[in-house]
Amino acid sequence: MNEIIQMFLLGFFIGLTGALAPGPTLIATINASLKGGWTMGPRVTLGHVAVEILMVILIIIGLSVVIDGYSWLIAGIGGAALMVFGLLTILESRHAQVHPVQGTSDELSATVRPFVAGVVTSISNPYFWLWWFTVGSALMISAYAGGTGTAVAFILGHWTADLGWFTLISVSIHRGRFFLGDREYKWTLAVCGIFLVFFGGYYLMTFWK
Repeated sequence: MNEIIQMFLLGFFIGLTGALAPGPTLIATINASLKGGWTMGPRVTLGHVAVEILMVILIIIGLSVVIDGYSWLIAGIGGAALMVFGLLTILESRHAQVHPVQGTSDELSATVRPFVAGVVTSISNPYFWLWWFTVGSALMISAYAGGTGTAVAFILGHWTADLGWFTLISVSIHRGRFFLGDREYKWTLAVCGIFLVFFGGYYLMTFWK
């Protein structure tokens, strides 16, 4: 039970670092919430989760076939990618802004079809694919190695972070005042970046031992 709880918390904090990062899904949530109310956040998240369900299935079915021979490579890439994403997050935090930006039709489509916007903004984001084929695949396989329960706990923690963050954004915007200013948002991103760097280093050292 402790292992399942730990994996859920790990999935939550790793997922939170990705959810906090500025990107098309965040913009879609903000723009949709301005017109559609607080339910837009959960509905955009459902579209995002639908894409990730397919990713998880592909990772478990596809990569588990070669896990015995290449687990060292997957773990190495995943740990290194965590550190790189962490450093990029720290750099990005210096200029990050959480205020809505009028963007493309894909982003603005969230005002009408939030679920579709969650799908489109996920699959059109290069960061999404890069994360899942490096960090996500390594952590998902590591969790799956502990059994189905730990794998489910990890991905549920990941989705809880997405749902919690995007719902919090849509609720705060619906009430007319976002709960974080740009300064606080930058600090939050920086802390997440530091967490990724340290966890990536810890992940590599644990695997090598």
